[in-house]
Amino acid sequence: MKNKIVENVTIGSIAAEGKCIARIDGQAVFVEGVAPGDEVDLLIIKKKKTYLEGKVLKIHTYSPVRTAPFCDHFGLCGGCKWQHVAYEHQLSAKRQQVIDNFERIGKLTFPPVNSIIGAEHTRYYRNKLEFTFNHKRWLSHEEIKSDETINRNGLGFHIPKQYDKIVDIEKCYLQRDPSNEIRNKLKNFANAMQLSFYNVNEFEGLLRNLVVRTSSTGQLMVIVQFGDTDTQGTTTVMDFLRENFPEIDSLYYVVNLKKNETFHDQELILYHGKGFIEETIDGLTFKIGPKSFFQTNTEQAQKLYAKALEMARLEGTETVYDLYTGTGSIACFVAKKARKTIGIEEIKEAIDDAKLNASGNHLDNCTFVTGDIKETLNQEFFQKHGAPDVIITDPPRAGMHPEVIEAIINAWPHRIIYISCNPATQARDLMRLTEIYDIEEVQPFDMFPHTHHLENIVSLKRKN
Repeated sequence: MKNKIVENVTIGSIAAEGKCIARIDGQAVFVEGVAPGDEVDLLIIKKKKTYLEGKVLKIHTYSPVRTAPFCDHFGLCGGCKWQHVAYEHQLSAKRQQVIDNFERIGKLTFPPVNSIIGAEHTRYYRNKLEFTFNHKRWLSHEEIKSDETINRNGLGFHIPKQYDKIVDIEKCYLQRDPSNEIRNKLKNFANAMQLSFYNVNEFEGLLRNLVVRTSSTGQLMVIVQFGDTDTQGTTTVMDFLRENFPEIDSLYYVVNLKKNETFHDQELILYHGKGFIEETIDGLTFKIGPKSFFQTNTEQAQKLYAKALEMARLEGTETVYDLYTGTGSIACFVAKKARKTIGIEEIKEAIDDAKLNASGNHLDNCTFVTGDIKETLNQEFFQKHGAPDVIITDPPRAGMHPEVIEAIINAWPHRIIYISCNPATQARDLMRLTEIYDIEEVQPFDMFPHTHHLENIVSLKRKN
Protein backbone atom coordinates (compact mmCIF):
# COMPACT_ATOMS: atom_id res chain seq x y z
CA MET A 1 0.00 0.00 0.00
CA LYS A 2 3.00 2.35 0.13
CA ASN A 3 2.40 5.60 -1.83
CA LYS A 4 -1.28 4.75 -2.13
CA ILE A 5 -3.88 7.46 -1.43
CA VAL A 6 -6.79 6.38 0.77
CA GLU A 7 -9.79 8.71 0.96
CA ASN A 8 -12.34 9.41 3.69
CA VAL A 9 -10.53 7.72 6.56
CA THR A 10 -11.92 8.32 10.08
CA ILE A 11 -9.22 8.87 12.68
CA GLY A 12 -9.58 6.80 15.85
CA SER A 13 -7.94 7.24 19.21
CA ILE A 14 -4.61 8.79 20.22
CA ALA A 15 -1.88 6.15 20.31
CA ALA A 16 1.82 5.92 21.16
CA GLU A 17 4.12 8.95 20.95
CA GLY A 18 1.18 11.29 20.41
CA LYS A 19 0.20 9.91 17.02
CA CYS A 20 -3.37 8.91 16.23
CA ILE A 21 -4.43 5.55 14.89
CA ALA A 22 -6.83 4.71 12.07
CA ARG A 23 -7.83 1.40 10.50
CA ILE A 24 -7.72 0.56 6.79
CA ASP A 25 -8.98 -2.91 5.94
CA GLY A 26 -8.25 -3.92 9.51
CA GLN A 27 -4.65 -2.72 9.43
CA ALA A 28 -3.39 -0.06 11.84
CA VAL A 29 -2.27 3.24 10.34
CA PHE A 30 -0.42 5.78 12.51
CA VAL A 31 -0.91 9.44 11.61
CA GLU A 32 0.57 12.67 13.00
CA GLY A 33 -1.13 16.06 13.23
CA VAL A 34 -4.72 14.85 13.43
CA ALA A 35 -7.34 14.54 16.17
CA PRO A 36 -9.65 11.64 17.05
CA GLY A 37 -12.77 11.97 14.91
CA ASP A 38 -11.18 13.79 11.96
CA GLU A 39 -12.20 12.49 8.52
CA VAL A 40 -9.22 12.71 6.17
CA ASP A 41 -7.52 11.62 2.98
CA LEU A 42 -4.23 9.85 3.66
CA LEU A 43 -1.07 9.13 1.71
CA ILE A 44 0.56 5.92 2.93
CA ILE A 45 4.24 6.82 3.37
CA LYS A 46 5.56 3.74 5.18
CA LYS A 47 4.66 0.09 5.25
CA LYS A 48 5.84 -2.09 8.12
CA LYS A 49 5.10 -5.70 8.89
CA THR A 50 2.32 -4.96 11.39
CA TYR A 51 1.33 -1.36 10.65
CA LEU A 52 1.34 1.52 8.19
CA GLU A 53 2.20 5.21 8.52
CA GLY A 54 0.12 7.84 6.80
CA LYS A 55 0.38 11.53 5.97
CA VAL A 56 -2.66 13.79 5.82
CA LEU A 57 -3.44 15.20 2.39
CA LYS A 58 -6.81 16.74 3.17
CA ILE A 59 -9.17 17.05 6.14
CA HIS A 60 -12.82 16.74 5.14
CA THR A 61 -14.43 16.93 8.58
CA TYR A 62 -12.87 18.31 11.73
CA SER A 63 -13.25 16.45 15.01
CA PRO A 64 -15.41 17.95 17.80
CA VAL A 65 -12.45 17.52 20.19
CA ARG A 66 -10.36 19.93 18.14
CA THR A 67 -9.52 23.38 19.43
CA ALA A 68 -7.61 26.32 17.97
CA PRO A 69 -3.82 26.19 18.59
CA PHE A 70 -2.60 29.24 20.47
CA CYS A 71 1.03 29.30 19.27
CA ASP A 72 2.19 30.68 15.92
CA HIS A 73 4.84 27.95 15.70
CA PHE A 74 2.37 25.08 16.08
CA GLY A 75 2.77 22.41 13.42
CA LEU A 76 6.48 23.06 12.84
CA CYS A 77 8.00 23.24 16.30
CA GLY A 78 7.81 19.81 17.93
CA GLY A 79 7.23 21.11 21.45
CA CYS A 80 3.45 21.16 21.95
CA LYS A 81 1.96 18.77 19.40
CA TRP A 82 -1.44 18.49 21.12
CA GLN A 83 -2.44 22.15 21.13
CA HIS A 84 -5.18 21.32 18.64
CA VAL A 85 -6.80 18.79 21.02
CA ALA A 86 -9.08 19.94 23.86
CA TYR A 87 -7.31 19.61 27.21
CA GLU A 88 -9.86 17.27 28.77
CA HIS A 89 -9.38 14.89 25.85
CA GLN A 90 -5.61 15.11 26.29
CA LEU A 91 -6.01 13.97 29.90
CA SER A 92 -8.24 11.08 28.91
CA ALA A 93 -5.74 9.95 26.26
CA LYS A 94 -2.84 10.05 28.72
CA ARG A 95 -4.69 7.92 31.25
CA GLN A 96 -5.49 5.44 28.48
CA GLN A 97 -1.81 5.42 27.52
CA VAL A 98 -0.99 4.05 30.99
CA ILE A 99 -3.68 1.37 30.72
CA ASP A 100 -2.57 0.31 27.24
CA ASN A 101 1.10 0.00 28.22
CA PHE A 102 0.30 -1.96 31.35
CA GLU A 103 -1.96 -4.36 29.47
CA ARG A 104 0.02 -4.80 26.25
CA ILE A 105 3.63 -4.51 27.39
CA GLY A 106 3.48 -5.58 31.03
CA LYS A 107 0.61 -8.06 30.80
CA LEU A 108 -0.12 -6.77 34.30
CA THR A 109 -2.94 -7.24 36.75
CA PHE A 110 -3.70 -3.88 38.31
CA PRO A 111 -6.55 -1.98 39.98
CA PRO A 112 -8.52 0.65 38.04
CA VAL A 113 -6.20 3.50 37.10
CA ASN A 114 -7.08 6.68 38.98
CA SER A 115 -8.32 9.73 37.09
CA ILE A 116 -5.30 11.66 35.88
CA ILE A 117 -4.41 14.75 37.93
CA GLY A 118 -4.38 17.58 35.40
CA ALA A 119 -2.44 20.84 35.51
CA GLU A 120 -4.10 23.99 36.75
CA HIS A 121 -1.92 26.04 34.39
CA THR A 122 -1.43 24.66 30.88
CA ARG A 123 0.78 27.52 29.68
CA TYR A 124 3.99 28.97 31.13
CA TYR A 125 4.35 25.92 33.35
CA ARG A 126 7.99 24.95 32.71
CA ASN A 127 10.84 26.14 34.93
CA LYS A 128 13.55 25.15 32.43
CA LEU A 129 13.97 25.53 28.66
CA GLU A 130 16.90 24.89 26.33
CA PHE A 131 17.23 26.79 23.06
CA THR A 132 19.64 26.01 20.21
CA PHE A 133 21.56 28.46 18.02
CA ASN A 134 21.79 27.50 14.36
CA HIS A 135 23.43 29.24 11.40
CA LYS A 136 20.84 27.85 8.98
CA ARG A 137 17.37 28.04 10.44
CA TRP A 138 14.21 26.67 8.85
CA LEU A 139 12.67 29.09 6.33
CA SER A 140 8.98 29.70 5.76
CA HIS A 141 7.45 29.40 2.29
CA GLU A 142 7.20 33.19 2.12
CA GLU A 143 10.91 33.59 2.91
CA ILE A 144 11.88 30.99 0.31
CA LYS A 145 9.89 32.82 -2.38
CA SER A 146 11.25 36.22 -1.38
CA ASP A 147 13.95 37.89 -3.49
CA GLU A 148 15.42 39.58 -0.42
CA THR A 149 18.61 38.44 1.27
CA ILE A 150 17.56 36.32 4.25
CA ASN A 151 19.40 36.16 7.57
CA ARG A 152 19.50 32.42 8.26
CA ASN A 153 20.65 32.69 11.91
CA GLY A 154 18.10 31.34 14.36
CA LEU A 155 17.59 30.56 18.03
CA GLY A 156 14.88 28.12 19.01
CA PHE A 157 13.90 24.45 19.02
CA HIS A 158 14.88 21.53 16.83
CA ILE A 159 12.41 20.39 14.19
CA PRO A 160 11.37 16.79 14.93
CA LYS A 161 13.57 14.21 13.19
CA GLN A 162 15.85 16.93 11.76
CA TYR A 163 18.81 17.38 14.09
CA ASP A 164 20.40 20.12 11.98
CA LYS A 165 17.29 22.31 11.58
CA ILE A 166 15.74 24.63 14.16
CA VAL A 167 12.61 26.75 14.23
CA ASP A 168 13.43 30.33 15.12
CA ILE A 169 11.09 31.02 18.03
CA GLU A 170 9.54 34.46 18.50
CA LYS A 171 7.26 33.63 21.42
CA CYS A 172 7.14 30.43 23.43
CA TYR A 173 4.22 29.71 25.78
CA LEU A 174 6.10 27.18 27.90
CA GLN A 175 8.06 29.47 30.24
CA ARG A 176 7.16 32.75 31.87
CA ASP A 177 8.94 36.03 31.23
CA PRO A 178 11.66 37.12 30.92
CA SER A 179 12.49 33.92 29.01
CA ASN A 180 11.21 35.20 25.65
CA GLU A 181 12.81 38.61 26.13
CA ILE A 182 16.22 37.13 26.98
CA ARG A 183 16.18 34.83 23.96
CA ASN A 184 15.04 37.46 21.45
CA LYS A 185 17.32 40.25 22.69
CA LEU A 186 20.35 37.97 22.78
CA LYS A 187 19.62 36.77 19.23
CA ASN A 188 19.26 40.33 17.94
CA PHE A 189 22.43 41.44 19.72
CA ALA A 190 24.41 38.51 18.32
CA ASN A 191 23.23 39.33 14.79
CA ALA A 192 24.11 42.99 15.24
CA MET A 193 27.60 42.07 16.47
CA GLN A 194 27.97 39.49 13.67
CA LEU A 195 28.72 36.71 16.11
CA SER A 196 28.68 33.25 14.57
CA PHE A 197 25.76 30.89 15.21
CA TYR A 198 26.63 27.20 15.50
CA ASN A 199 26.96 24.94 12.46
CA VAL A 200 26.06 21.48 13.76
CA ASN A 201 27.28 19.75 10.59
CA GLU A 202 30.77 21.25 10.77
CA PHE A 203 30.84 21.52 14.60
CA GLU A 204 31.89 25.15 14.54
CA GLY A 205 30.54 28.51 15.61
CA LEU A 206 30.56 30.60 18.77
CA LEU A 207 26.96 30.54 20.02
CA ARG A 208 25.67 27.03 20.58
CA ASN A 209 22.98 26.74 23.27
CA LEU A 210 20.99 28.84 25.76
CA VAL A 211 19.41 27.49 28.96
CA VAL A 212 16.93 29.55 30.98
CA ARG A 213 15.82 28.33 34.42
CA THR A 214 13.17 30.09 36.50
CA SER A 215 11.65 29.33 39.88
CA SER A 216 8.44 29.99 41.78
CA THR A 217 10.49 32.25 44.08
CA GLY A 218 11.12 34.59 41.14
CA GLN A 219 14.79 33.68 40.76
CA LEU A 220 16.48 33.29 37.39
CA MET A 221 19.46 31.31 36.04
CA VAL A 222 20.90 31.63 32.54
CA ILE A 223 23.53 29.35 31.01
CA VAL A 224 25.19 30.07 27.65
CA GLN A 225 27.00 27.31 25.82
CA PHE A 226 29.77 28.33 23.44
CA GLY A 227 31.15 26.20 20.63
CA ASP A 228 34.68 27.61 20.43
CA THR A 229 37.34 29.30 22.56
CA ASP A 230 36.81 32.88 21.33
CA THR A 231 37.39 34.66 24.65
CA GLN A 232 36.47 38.10 23.32
CA GLY A 233 33.21 36.86 21.83
CA THR A 234 32.34 35.03 25.04
CA THR A 235 32.96 38.14 27.14
CA THR A 236 30.89 40.26 24.74
CA VAL A 237 27.88 37.97 25.12
CA MET A 238 28.14 37.52 28.87
CA ASP A 239 28.57 41.26 29.49
CA PHE A 240 25.50 41.94 27.37
CA LEU A 241 23.37 39.58 29.47
CA ARG A 242 24.74 40.87 32.78
CA GLU A 243 24.17 44.52 31.87
CA ASN A 244 20.78 44.17 30.17
CA PHE A 245 19.20 41.65 32.54
CA PRO A 246 20.13 42.60 36.11
CA GLU A 247 17.34 40.27 37.31
CA ILE A 248 19.53 37.24 36.45
CA ASP A 249 20.54 35.79 39.81
CA SER A 250 22.94 33.18 38.46
CA LEU A 251 24.78 33.64 35.14
CA TYR A 252 26.94 30.79 33.81
CA TYR A 253 28.75 29.84 30.65
CA VAL A 254 30.44 26.70 29.34
CA VAL A 255 32.80 26.12 26.41
CA ASN A 256 31.76 22.81 24.89
CA LEU A 257 33.88 21.50 22.01
CA LYS A 258 32.22 18.06 21.96
CA LYS A 259 29.93 16.89 19.18
CA ASN A 260 26.83 17.05 21.40
CA GLU A 261 25.24 19.70 23.59
CA THR A 262 25.31 17.82 26.91
CA PHE A 263 27.46 19.59 29.46
CA HIS A 264 27.21 17.46 32.62
CA ASP A 265 30.81 16.39 32.05
CA GLN A 266 32.02 19.95 31.32
CA GLU A 267 33.25 22.73 33.59
CA LEU A 268 30.72 25.53 34.00
CA ILE A 269 32.00 29.00 34.79
CA LEU A 270 30.00 31.27 37.10
CA TYR A 271 30.23 34.65 35.38
CA HIS A 272 27.99 36.69 37.65
CA GLY A 273 25.77 36.27 40.70
CA LYS A 274 25.40 33.29 42.98
CA GLY A 275 25.95 29.69 41.97
CA PHE A 276 22.34 28.55 42.35
CA ILE A 277 18.70 29.54 42.38
CA GLU A 278 16.11 28.43 44.90
CA GLU A 279 12.80 26.62 44.54
CA THR A 280 10.23 26.01 47.26
CA ILE A 281 7.86 23.07 47.65
CA ASP A 282 5.60 22.59 50.66
CA GLY A 283 7.72 24.81 52.92
CA LEU A 284 11.03 23.25 51.83
CA THR A 285 13.65 25.27 49.97
CA PHE A 286 15.83 23.60 47.32
CA LYS A 287 19.03 24.99 45.86
CA ILE A 288 19.31 24.27 42.14
CA GLY A 289 22.69 24.44 40.44
CA PRO A 290 23.40 24.52 36.69
CA LYS A 291 23.70 20.71 36.49
CA SER A 292 20.87 19.90 38.89
CA PHE A 293 17.83 17.90 37.84
CA PHE A 294 14.52 19.21 39.15
CA GLN A 295 10.98 18.49 37.98
CA THR A 296 10.28 21.00 35.21
CA ASN A 297 6.71 21.67 36.37
CA THR A 298 7.05 22.85 39.96
CA GLU A 299 3.32 23.21 40.61
CA GLN A 300 2.59 19.64 39.54
CA ALA A 301 5.74 18.32 41.24
CA GLN A 302 4.33 19.33 44.61
CA LYS A 303 1.18 17.31 43.93
CA LEU A 304 3.28 14.38 42.67
CA TYR A 305 5.48 14.32 45.79
CA ALA A 306 2.45 14.59 48.08
CA LYS A 307 0.88 11.57 46.38
CA ALA A 308 4.10 9.57 46.61
CA LEU A 309 4.27 10.33 50.34
CA GLU A 310 0.65 9.29 50.78
CA MET A 311 1.29 6.01 48.94
CA ALA A 312 4.34 5.25 51.12
CA ARG A 313 2.09 5.16 54.22
CA LEU A 314 4.92 6.16 56.54
CA GLU A 315 4.49 6.07 60.29
CA GLY A 316 7.80 7.67 61.26
CA THR A 317 9.77 4.49 61.93
CA GLU A 318 10.76 3.60 58.37
CA THR A 319 14.04 3.72 56.46
CA VAL A 320 13.27 5.08 52.99
CA TYR A 321 15.57 4.78 49.97
CA ASP A 322 15.19 7.38 47.21
CA LEU A 323 16.78 6.05 44.02
CA TYR A 324 17.82 8.50 41.26
CA THR A 325 17.41 11.21 43.89
CA GLY A 326 18.76 14.12 41.81
CA THR A 327 18.98 17.13 44.12
CA GLY A 328 17.26 15.15 46.88
CA SER A 329 13.84 16.77 46.53
CA ILE A 330 11.83 13.58 47.15
CA ALA A 331 14.12 12.36 49.93
CA CYS A 332 13.79 15.71 51.71
CA PHE A 333 10.04 15.84 51.10
CA VAL A 334 9.38 12.46 52.76
CA ALA A 335 12.01 12.89 55.52
CA LYS A 336 9.51 14.64 57.78
CA LYS A 337 7.49 11.39 57.94
CA ALA A 338 10.36 8.84 58.04
CA ARG A 339 13.00 7.74 60.53
CA LYS A 340 15.66 8.34 57.87
CA THR A 341 15.98 8.70 54.10
CA ILE A 342 18.89 7.67 51.88
CA GLY A 343 19.23 9.17 48.40
CA ILE A 344 21.42 7.71 45.66
CA GLU A 345 22.43 9.52 42.46
CA GLU A 346 25.37 9.15 40.05
CA ILE A 347 25.88 12.88 39.35
CA LYS A 348 28.17 14.24 42.06
CA GLU A 349 27.09 17.86 41.65
CA ALA A 350 23.46 16.85 42.21
CA ILE A 351 24.39 15.01 45.40
CA ASP A 352 26.33 18.08 46.59
CA ASP A 353 23.11 20.08 46.07
CA ALA A 354 21.07 17.40 47.84
CA LYS A 355 23.28 17.62 50.93
CA LEU A 356 22.93 21.39 50.95
CA ASN A 357 19.17 21.07 50.58
CA ALA A 358 18.92 18.72 53.56
CA SER A 359 21.08 20.91 55.81
CA GLY A 360 19.38 24.09 54.62
CA ASN A 361 16.01 22.65 55.59
CA HIS A 362 17.36 21.40 58.94
CA LEU A 363 16.80 17.75 58.05
CA ASP A 364 19.31 15.67 59.99
CA ASN A 365 17.83 12.31 58.97
CA CYS A 366 18.86 12.46 55.29
CA THR A 367 21.93 10.73 53.82
CA PHE A 368 23.04 11.16 50.21
CA VAL A 369 25.43 8.92 48.31
CA THR A 370 27.05 9.37 44.89
CA GLY A 371 27.20 6.27 42.74
CA ASP A 372 25.85 4.19 39.89
CA ILE A 373 22.75 2.61 41.43
CA LYS A 374 23.25 -0.84 39.89
CA GLU A 375 26.72 -0.96 41.47
CA THR A 376 25.92 0.83 44.72
CA LEU A 377 22.76 -1.01 45.75
CA ASN A 378 24.19 -4.22 47.24
CA GLN A 379 24.27 -6.16 50.51
CA GLU A 380 27.27 -4.22 51.78
CA PHE A 381 25.34 -0.98 51.27
CA PHE A 382 22.29 -2.38 53.06
CA GLN A 383 24.42 -3.50 55.99
CA LYS A 384 25.99 -0.05 56.28
CA HIS A 385 22.83 2.06 55.92
CA GLY A 386 20.12 -0.35 56.98
CA ALA A 387 17.64 -2.34 54.93
CA PRO A 388 14.91 -0.22 53.32
CA ASP A 389 11.33 -0.46 54.50
CA VAL A 390 10.19 1.61 51.52
CA ILE A 391 11.95 2.27 48.21
CA ILE A 392 10.98 5.24 46.07
CA THR A 393 12.43 5.08 42.57
CA ASP A 394 12.23 7.76 39.88
CA PRO A 395 14.44 6.57 36.99
CA PRO A 396 15.03 8.25 33.61
CA ARG A 397 12.89 7.41 30.57
CA ALA A 398 14.88 4.24 29.87
CA GLY A 399 13.62 2.79 33.15
CA MET A 400 15.64 0.71 35.60
CA HIS A 401 18.55 -1.56 34.75
CA PRO A 402 17.69 -5.25 35.38
CA GLU A 403 20.41 -5.38 38.04
CA VAL A 404 18.73 -2.51 39.90
CA ILE A 405 15.40 -4.37 39.84
CA GLU A 406 17.06 -7.49 41.25
CA ALA A 407 18.79 -5.41 43.93
CA ILE A 408 15.42 -3.91 44.94
CA ILE A 409 13.88 -7.38 45.17
CA ASN A 410 16.84 -8.61 47.24
CA ALA A 411 16.40 -5.65 49.59
CA TRP A 412 12.86 -6.93 50.25
CA PRO A 413 11.19 -3.59 51.14
CA HIS A 414 7.63 -3.67 52.38
CA ARG A 415 6.58 -1.10 49.74
CA ILE A 416 7.91 0.26 46.46
CA ILE A 417 6.78 3.59 45.00
CA TYR A 418 7.70 3.68 41.31
CA ILE A 419 7.55 7.12 39.67
CA SER A 420 8.03 7.13 35.91
CA CYS A 421 7.97 9.55 32.98
CA ASN A 422 7.59 6.60 30.58
CA PRO A 423 4.74 4.15 31.23
CA ALA A 424 6.16 1.77 28.60
CA THR A 425 9.45 1.12 30.40
CA GLN A 426 7.63 1.26 33.73
CA ALA A 427 5.31 -1.54 32.55
CA ARG A 428 8.34 -3.57 31.44
CA ASP A 429 10.01 -3.19 34.86
CA LEU A 430 6.78 -4.01 36.68
CA MET A 431 6.62 -7.39 34.94
CA ARG A 432 9.50 -8.55 37.17
CA LEU A 433 8.49 -6.66 40.31
CA THR A 434 4.94 -8.03 40.28
CA GLU A 435 6.31 -11.54 40.70
CA ILE A 436 7.02 -10.49 44.30
CA TYR A 437 4.75 -7.44 44.74
CA ASP A 438 1.10 -6.56 44.17
CA ILE A 439 0.12 -3.26 42.54
CA GLU A 440 -1.96 -1.28 45.05
CA GLU A 441 -2.63 1.97 43.18
CA VAL A 442 -1.87 3.65 39.86
CA GLN A 443 -1.93 7.45 39.68
CA PRO A 444 -1.04 9.36 36.47
CA PHE A 445 -0.15 13.06 36.48
CA ASP A 446 -0.09 15.52 33.61
CA MET A 447 3.21 17.33 34.07
CA PHE A 448 3.47 18.41 30.42
CA PRO A 449 0.23 19.83 28.95
CA HIS A 450 -0.17 19.79 25.15
CA THR A 451 2.36 16.95 24.79
CA HIS A 452 1.97 13.17 24.95
CA HIS A 453 4.30 13.00 27.97
CA LEU A 454 3.13 12.29 31.52
CA GLU A 455 4.31 11.03 34.91
CA ASN A 456 2.83 7.95 36.52
CA ILE A 457 3.13 6.66 40.09
CA VAL A 458 2.59 3.03 41.00
CA SER A 459 2.56 1.79 44.59
CA LEU A 460 3.47 -1.83 45.18
CA LYS A 461 3.08 -3.89 48.34
CA ARG A 462 5.06 -7.02 49.11
CA LYS A 463 2.99 -10.18 48.71
CA ASN A 464 2.21 -12.23 51.79
